[in-house]
Amino acid sequence: MKRVILSGGGTGGHIYPAVAVAEALKNKYRDNVEILFVGAEGKMEMEKVPALGYNIVGLPIVGLQRRLEPKNLLVPFKLVGSVWKARSIIKDFAADAVVGFGGYASAPVLFAAQMLGVPTIIQEQNSYAGLTNKMLSRRARRICVAYEGMERFFPSDKIILTGNPLRGRFAPAKQKSEEALAYYGFSAEKPTLLVVGGSLGTRTLNEMMKSWILSLEGKDAPIQVIWQTGKYYEKEMQAFLEEHPTKNIWQGAFIERMDLAYEVADLAVSRSGACTVSELCLIGKPTIFVPSPNVAEDHQTKNAMALVERDAARMVADKEAVEKCMPLAMELLQDEPMLKRLSHNISVLGIRDAAERVMKQIEKEW
Repeated sequence: MKRVILSGGGTGGHIYPAVAVAEALKNKYRDNVEILFVGAEGKMEMEKVPALGYNIVGLPIVGLQRRLEPKNLLVPFKLVGSVWKARSIIKDFAADAVVGFGGYASAPVLFAAQMLGVPTIIQEQNSYAGLTNKMLSRRARRICVAYEGMERFFPSDKIILTGNPLRGRFAPAKQKSEEALAYYGFSAEKPTLLVVGGSLGTRTLNEMMKSWILSLEGKDAPIQVIWQTGKYYEKEMQAFLEEHPTKNIWQGAFIERMDLAYEVADLAVSRSGACTVSELCLIGKPTIFVPSPNVAEDHQTKNAMALVERDAARMVADKEAVEKCMPLAMELLQDEPMLKRLSHNISVLGIRDAAERVMKQIEKEW
């Protein structure tokens, strides 16, 4: 029986790569592997991971607030407490390997494992590594990355290009099926744009859509749009569309059938979180990235630029998106050769067996 601890959380971008690796391990080893997740108390992994059938233990770790707040004074104490609790968890579980996927809990778990001499592996999702992973990489056995050129952050002899593990299977659609078109009430004759801002939504992309709809002056949209507004903005955007009804636009807080959305879309406008970028690479979808400016070390811009520099995507800065993104999208949707080129170039970057590649690195440490 092999025992593996997986730690990652705070956002889906850290949680679901860890879950994808857990699924790969379970599919191969069945009852001959035991998996324990370690997360941060009060964070989304403490709900999401058990719902998927895995055990998880929480640490009291918290992050620094950007504003000066009294609770920042507790951060060092919670960090030390989290390291000591992580030591106990690792020893009691008798872990053969510990894998960190990022998030608050990942750092103390990896640090504690390294103190105990347990093999550690880092899975870095972004093209720009954070300070914590750079520090922990010195004593990690292996570092699984999703982008080339990561030698500027990590020891080159430890780097393995694995891609970002994703749950589910993503593949390019050969053509738009009748099922997908009917689901969104669309026609195969008109180009389709997918605007997706994440589960909570993105103010910038929603304001971009509002501005564009107002510019139509009550006319039907000249293209078809799947507009995912996010839960936070749902009521506000529904009220806007009721006031400015526009044909050829599907609007919803969530997209339940993302596979069908990807299938009918000729072009996507999206944030550039690591897992989103990996999905778009796997399906070969031409994309305009609008990186979020509200992330550590501006890593979404760096993720997007890694593709832009390979002529695999386009990028518009968040502060310019309301004005410039839709005109660029309309231009690209009329340029079939360019869409084909972007599709080819982004699909070249997709790695379909990323979870299995990370699993192989874990196996080498058993």
